[in-house]
Amino acid sequence: MGCFPCFESTERDEFNRDQRKEEKKKEEQPMVQPKMNRLQSSNSISSGREEEDKNTQVLPPVTHTISAQTFTFRELVAATRNFRPECFIGEGGFGPVYRGRIGSTGQLVAVKQLDRNGLQGNREFLVEVLMLSLLHHSNLVNLIGYCAEGEQRLLVYEYMAFGSLEDHLLDLPPEKEALDWPTRMKIAAGAAKGLEYLHHRADPPVIYRDFKSSNILLDEEYNAKLSDFGLAKLGPTGDKSHVSTRVMGTYGYCAPEYAMTGQLTVKSDVYSFGVVLLELITGRRAIDSTRPRGEDNLVAWAKPLFNDRKQLPRLADPRLEKRYPSRALYQALSVASMCIHENSANRPHISDVVTALTFLAQSYDSTPSSSNPTTPTTPTDGNSNNNGNCSASSSGGGSGVHRGEPDSSNITIMLGGGGSKTDGDRERLVAEAKQWGQNWRQKMKSEGMSTGDG
Repeated sequence: MGCFPCFESTERDEFNRDQRKEEKKKEEQPMVQPKMNRLQSSNSISSGREEEDKNTQVLPPVTHTISAQTFTFRELVAATRNFRPECFIGEGGFGPVYRGRIGSTGQLVAVKQLDRNGLQGNREFLVEVLMLSLLHHSNLVNLIGYCAEGEQRLLVYEYMAFGSLEDHLLDLPPEKEALDWPTRMKIAAGAAKGLEYLHHRADPPVIYRDFKSSNILLDEEYNAKLSDFGLAKLGPTGDKSHVSTRVMGTYGYCAPEYAMTGQLTVKSDVYSFGVVLLELITGRRAIDSTRPRGEDNLVAWAKPLFNDRKQLPRLADPRLEKRYPSRALYQALSVASMCIHENSANRPHISDVVTALTFLAQSYDSTPSSSNPTTPTTPTDGNSNNNGNCSASSSGGGSGVHRGEPDSSNITIMLGGGGSKTDGDRERLVAEAKQWGQNWRQKMKSEGMSTGDG
């Protein structure tokens, strides 16, 4: 039984052989252009609702085959125990997601089943298969395989035990412990690295287009991985500054220029990242209709507070109970404020954001009262957590500094003085955090210590 009706059986055998040969080549491989002339057909990937602007290429010309494994529908029925309710994990725009175990290997997986009446369809299914078959990075979720048998469309992923960032950050029940500050910065840095790979390592670049907290998945050590690539687009190439496309995404996360004009750039993703970073700092949803008028839109509520130093502590999640270094809060807020700048040209490149947030994630211990099991006690790169061996700091004050942190005695925090903070101030503070990260890396290398970036 074939998964794509336009695949020949000999090609499926070739795909399976390629998949076994290339399975170990996942980390940070460059994007290879997919084999679109064999996959694309008007019957299988287009509908009036899903059709993109005809003047934009959905995917580039052919040079390589898909490495993802093909599954029969029967195999996935067995893996999920006939999609029993107890295997149900959650539901998104694509459809319901189930936990399963592949019978032939015993591997625990997440199986996403397309809802034929849902918001996404065959085109998004095809894009997801192609993108995740050809893009490999530790901060992107690993696509194991897929099934397209008859009317069934299913995607099979590595199982992410801790679910999504949304599950651990937003609308928590009172009995659930909130994420501590170092873990939040670790998640932010990891998610930023995933975007950095898409924007600067993939060729051509990929614009994610749906960056939000529910699309950031977490493993047992709170390593972040981006998921759900059905809305991803290839970025501009050559002399083009943007791609024009039908506006899609999630309200509250979309960049204003994209929402108004349909012109999409990598800076559109940077805006969405800034919104998620604000969610991590504040513990608030991007859009929350349960809050009073004026506070229901996170960006609109936060922006006026950026200009008053005395108001900045209001932006910290109350569940953190002030267990964070003030300096780190100010720097993280400065990064967020630059990312959500109204003018896309003034937003930082995601690589600069990675440098700043990686340093913040590596620099601080938690406070004595924090019992979050993921608090790092040695610097990490956002992709590992000291092999899972973590403990809380025994020092007071919530700003314990790791060995290996660069000397910050000469650094001036631009938010001091009680006056208003200009765009120039924010730019300097982002640059400062970036310089800290670069100094830290150089110092660690000179001491013969690993920075964790390899």
